[in-house]
Amino acid sequence: MKVRILRQESPTSEQYWESFEYDGPQDASVAGMLDHLNYSDDIVNDAGQKTRRIAWECSCLQGACGACAMVINGMPALACDTFLKDLEGNEVVLRPLTKFPVIRDLAVDRTSIHHNLKRCDVYIGAYQPLGNQSFSHQYDAAKCLKCGLCLEICPNYTNGNSFFGAVFANDCYLVYARNRQKSRDIKKVYAHHFGNTCSKSLTCMDVCPMDIPTIASMAKLNR
Repeated sequence: MKVRILRQESPTSEQYWESFEYDGPQDASVAGMLDHLNYSDDIVNDAGQKTRRIAWECSCLQGACGACAMVINGMPALACDTFLKDLEGNEVVLRPLTKFPVIRDLAVDRTSIHHNLKRCDVYIGAYQPLGNQSFSHQYDAAKCLKCGLCLEICPNYTNGNSFFGAVFANDCYLVYARNRQKSRDIKKVYAHHFGNTCSKSLTCMDVCPMDIPTIASMAKLNR
């Protein structure tokens, strides 16, 4: 199986494509494939040239941390949760998420996600819940991994300077539901950085690895 990877030496260097031949298990995940390619001390590309190890992020390898988010065959997904047997064709094309600065190869800097939450004070603080809230939806919204897949596929999200995306909307709902003293201010920042400019394509829900029903968060905050 041929593997094409969009690589980058450093945050300021140019990107370039490099291809590899993968001869490992066909039932492996993309994360397992990357581990297989990186296993040897002497890594060679498909042209037989020595090259460096492929940089990518991982932690749990169980779809619970979101660190291995990348674009796989044109779709944003988690490498540990995407299996070669489920991909079409005999070629795997990997590239880093395009909405975040690249650190190296497939590893990106998602600091902007947390920075936007911090600058808008989207943190629960003291637990003072509103009445008649849906605890089942709060549980779903709290599953967010901050992986960035929803932002990668969102047609409204660019650099995170103004529109903050679904990850922001779900956290706004959690704070709104759990701290009534913040509820009025949270609805304002939600409207400014998400509600007023979301085109409701709902592609964020299509790629979310935790299947978070963001549209329910939106409905509750738009009331």
